[in-house]
Amino acid sequence: MHKAHLFNYPGIGSIDGSNYIETLREQVDDFEVDRHQGTKITDIESTDGGFTITTDDSDEYESSYVVLATGANRDLAEGLGCALTDEGTVDVDVTMETSVEDAYATGAMVRAEEWQAVISAGDGAAAALNILTKEKGEHFHDFDVPADAEELFGSLVDSS
Repeated sequence: MHKAHLFNYPGIGSIDGSNYIETLREQVDDFEVDRHQGTKITDIESTDGGFTITTDDSDEYESSYVVLATGANRDLAEGLGCALTDEGTVDVDVTMETSVEDAYATGAMVRAEEWQAVISAGDGAAAALNILTKEKGEHFHDFDVPADAEELFGSLVDSS
């Protein structure tokens, strides 16, 4: 993304890739997420309860799910045992889940030379929705419906 300049990105007319990434980081920080910027993951192991993630400074983290978003680098996916396609990309289903249960892959790792920011964001969103659906035990939707939506938009809904 740092090399990119995005034109006509949904909701944005034009933005430099580095500025876009910084905007995304600020948005994540607004949600008070524990972000580990610059930390390199060196290994992911499947466990009975999910995954153990090891970093380059030998820290270990436990997780129920893992979302692989390493661009075209598929080393972690291969090390985890994710199946690959004949093209050498990580094989995923429509929700971006790999052959390893609760492990997801997004963007360039699942596509041969079809790399685009919107595709990567969409892949990540599909993975997130599936994880949230599994956690909730019912289908999860990534939008809010205002309490007065039926009143405001009822006629539009009835006519469609």
